[in-house]
Amino acid sequence: MTRTDGYLLDNRQAEAAERFDAFAALFDPTTFRHLERLGVGAGWRCWEVGAGGTSVVSWLAKKVGPTGRVVATDIDTSRLTPAARPPVEVLVHDVAADEPPEEGFDLVHARLVLVHVPDRERALRSMIDSLRPGGRLLIEDADPAMQPLLCPEDHGPEQQLANRLRNGFRTLLAERGADLSYGRRLPRLLREAGLLRVEADAYFPLASPACAALESATVRQIRERLVTEGIATDEDIDRHLANVAAGGMDLATAPMISAWGRKAPEETGG
Repeated sequence: MTRTDGYLLDNRQAEAAERFDAFAALFDPTTFRHLERLGVGAGWRCWEVGAGGTSVVSWLAKKVGPTGRVVATDIDTSRLTPAARPPVEVLVHDVAADEPPEEGFDLVHARLVLVHVPDRERALRSMIDSLRPGGRLLIEDADPAMQPLLCPEDHGPEQQLANRLRNGFRTLLAERGADLSYGRRLPRLLREAGLLRVEADAYFPLASPACAALESATVRQIRERLVTEGIATDEDIDRHLANVAAGGMDLATAPMISAWGRKAPEETGG
């Protein structure tokens, strides 16, 4: 996504591909609905920030066609290679530290990125600055503090273990600079940045096979951290992974809040 130093969920780890697939299954329909509503079409110039995987990049490429352009950036672009052909350009880029790759974008989109970025204010300003007058911004981020549980119905030992591990995961994220209540701030931040026609909604999957796939991959990816920091034992993690695989729990994700708006058009003289 946007960090290598201290970032808990490194794109280079083996489980990252499983997580990207789960994110695509869970959130692509919502993302694509918003992008359709914003009017993405032939000839558009788009910046996909912290792309990670290829699903959104590939969808944008089909929409903008050969006359458009999609710039896909991340600090680790290893999983973007399959999409790196016209109209897609893949660039190594840190949205929190680097200048925008260019200016004049019709659309800038970031999903599940800013919650992890230490300098969120700078990153958001960079994205807005890169828009052409009248360009669209769509930011989608989780708000784990709004709904912190993996199992909202916390009624048995399996669910209680799951929620204890999820609380530990949230603690690890917060220790590495994640803002666990960032999503709810997005509408206000976009308005304060001067965007027009700001709106937002939230998507909250409550029980889905993709939620189970995401949980399994995430726990396996952070297993060593959970154990070394005393949050769980190997036995706890093995039991939890077996419970997830058994399919008897209703697993949720944090709500993903989507907020969008338009950059003000240039004023005309006269």
